[in-house]
Amino acid sequence: MSDNLADLQREINALSERVAALRNTHTTYPDDAGGTAEAALAELDYAERLLGDAGAELARALSGPAEPRRSGDDNDRVLLRAMFNELSVPVVLLDHDGYIRRINNAGAEQLGGAPGYVTGKPFAHFVDLRKRAAMQSWLAAVLRGDGPASLESRLAQRGWAEDVHLTLTRLELPTEAQPLVLVAMSPPMNGADEDGPSPLEPEVEDQVVVLAARRLDVLTRMTRLLLRDAAPTKALALADAADLLADSYADWVIIDVCDLPEGPEAARRAAVVGPADAPEGQRDEVAALPPSDSDIPGEVLGRGQSLLFPLIEDETVLGSMGAGAPVLAVLGAGSLLSVPLRGSRGVRGALTLIRRSNRGSFRLADLGLIEEIGEHIGLALPPRPL
Repeated sequence: MSDNLADLQREINALSERVAALRNTHTTYPDDAGGTAEAALAELDYAERLLGDAGAELARALSGPAEPRRSGDDNDRVLLRAMFNELSVPVVLLDHDGYIRRINNAGAEQLGGAPGYVTGKPFAHFVDLRKRAAMQSWLAAVLRGDGPASLESRLAQRGWAEDVHLTLTRLELPTEAQPLVLVAMSPPMNGADEDGPSPLEPEVEDQVVVLAARRLDVLTRMTRLLLRDAAPTKALALADAADLLADSYADWVIIDVCDLPEGPEAARRAAVVGPADAPEGQRDEVAALPPSDSDIPGEVLGRGQSLLFPLIEDETVLGSMGAGAPVLAVLGAGSLLSVPLRGSRGVRGALTLIRRSNRGSFRLADLGLIEEIGEHIGLALPPRPL
């Protein structure tokens, strides 16, 4: 519980954000109601105690100077660090804000990177979007001192998705002003029961020759398509261009076009293509969203600069569905890139590609290719009035 008004307000704001995330998750994934409900009950219990103790907590004076911190033996510290790093169980140590303070070798391998790469990043960013809200609520409950938590979750990073069982334990150390959380990862207790897309084979996704050949094939096919539609009496089929990219390079493709020079606020959603296994009506719902209501592609249209998100950190950048759920969470996004459609008279639109969490993330080489394709599409668009 907080000791002053500023901390109390911070906790209330964090509680509101987690409750909103749980509500969106329940709306988007009603089949996961069990896990979401358990996390919601934990938040409700905390809210009850927070309201009941707020007056007394704010009125209580600070209890005096903190106890002096004890310095452990250096040899013991080195020994414990070595044991932690070589422990066969994947373990992550999180700070009070959920950032990775330390991670052992097995844990780094589980998250798909080296210890130095993942340290300092929010642990939630390695959790699949549909499981992220529940994990954050349980993490907050453990940090509050509600006891350890055990939950089923899913990791999604670098082209694979893996169900895991997470055990969260609060640690209070004399050398730390705030409590820490130790997260142990183990195989799921109930087996893998996710109905999402299966992970792709990393051996195929990571072959340099295969990737280079795929990019060249996409560029060649797009050039052929644009030349075919280059007749003066024939309108450019943006849906065909989106279909081509969705068939060979991404799961979701969104094309937004500015027909008039008023700016990004006047942009229209010209084409949306999704995977064959997308729920019925989902494509139409995405197509009906105004481009100007989201950071992307609004920023691309306004500034004319490309954006690359190898890992989705903010699930709200593409806006929200009618029910309030973030678009990227609904689509199961893992990575995203958006490039301008640049014509002879400036930016004519934006091309946004999304890959789900079961595929390899977009890279700089992918961005370069799609920028080239975006410029070709922009030049092929009919001239707009000045």
